[in-house]
Amino acid sequence: MNNRILLVDDDENILSSYKRTLRIKFNVSTSSDPVEALKLFTKPETFAVVLSDFKMPRIDGNTFLSEVKKYSPDTVRIMLTGYADTNTAITAVNKGSIFRLLTKPCPNDVLIDALSDALSQYALITAEKELLQKTLKGSIKLLIDILSVFNPKAFSQASRLTNLTKNIAYRFGLNNTWEIETMVLLSKIGCVAIPSDILEKRLNGETLTPEEENLYQSHPQIGKSLLANIPRLENISNIISYQLMPFNAHSKTQGKIQADEIPIEARILKVLDDYDFYLRTGLDEKAALQKMKEKSGEYDTNILVALDAEIAGIYSGLRIVTINIEDIEAGMVIAEAIKDKVGHTLISKGSEISLVLKARLGSYMIMNNVEKKVKIFRAWNG
Repeated sequence: MNNRILLVDDDENILSSYKRTLRIKFNVSTSSDPVEALKLFTKPETFAVVLSDFKMPRIDGNTFLSEVKKYSPDTVRIMLTGYADTNTAITAVNKGSIFRLLTKPCPNDVLIDALSDALSQYALITAEKELLQKTLKGSIKLLIDILSVFNPKAFSQASRLTNLTKNIAYRFGLNNTWEIETMVLLSKIGCVAIPSDILEKRLNGETLTPEEENLYQSHPQIGKSLLANIPRLENISNIISYQLMPFNAHSKTQGKIQADEIPIEARILKVLDDYDFYLRTGLDEKAALQKMKEKSGEYDTNILVALDAEIAGIYSGLRIVTINIEDIEAGMVIAEAIKDKVGHTLISKGSEISLVLKARLGSYMIMNNVEKKVKIFRAWNG
């Protein structure tokens, strides 16, 4: 576990005193320049705790800690000051979101206790994140894998679009990778309530009747209802509920939102859902994008531009390799749909192989009901 502590003070003598006092018990680093210290938080390995003096040249402690929060929000922040008036305290809490405010001179035992508590706080923060990312995400992935067995076309879409969604989201400064991945995985969860024949038509690129279209359009709200009461998924369920909403409706219905009021993640899902639909009708990437550009007001044009940029290099650096089906491994991306001997699609092109899908292929191999060779994408140096 990360237990690194950074001490920032423009007084070299104070830093030397800190190191003598703390180095036996803690893993400490020091910096006498807050501007240079900020550069340390741009590196992959950051600090669990940072303790900063308030009064420093170039930037003060409040400004420094607020910048640390931007670069490394999990780092626990402590302020040490000899100017502990009410305004300093309020600003430190509101601007820097500090964990503790200590006053100079600070007794060694108080300083040691504060740093120990800060490391414990960091451990709690990171443990919760790890639980969230590994346990909840793993459970969601297993759920989607199981559902994909019952409706491969509906739920394989999430696997195909995950990386493309993340790349486009990144172009808009969205770095919440876990939330983006989870949003894509769960975007079609509401389809469990849609009749399978309607889903089949939609996912085959066929035109739905008005009644069928209304039923299909209901899946985002169904998905929201299914997810709304699951802790940590409230924002994701809200995004999913807007995923089919046109960007600019001709008239704004009471209670409805449009344009930039729609969460940007939902606008991305809208673009990619329709993009995938047009590919299924037989259009190539460029033709599908052009058709979408012609539908005025349906999509956020900024996201169409981002999709256009991604299409140009979506498979750059990858080659298609043919391997024996028994050599397929979880994590491989399918370059050509895997079909049974009758011609039914088992796994769509672009899907990432999961452990469940690998096991399913094993069952088909036992029944001798699948082609022996498959095509996958692989890096040129792989």
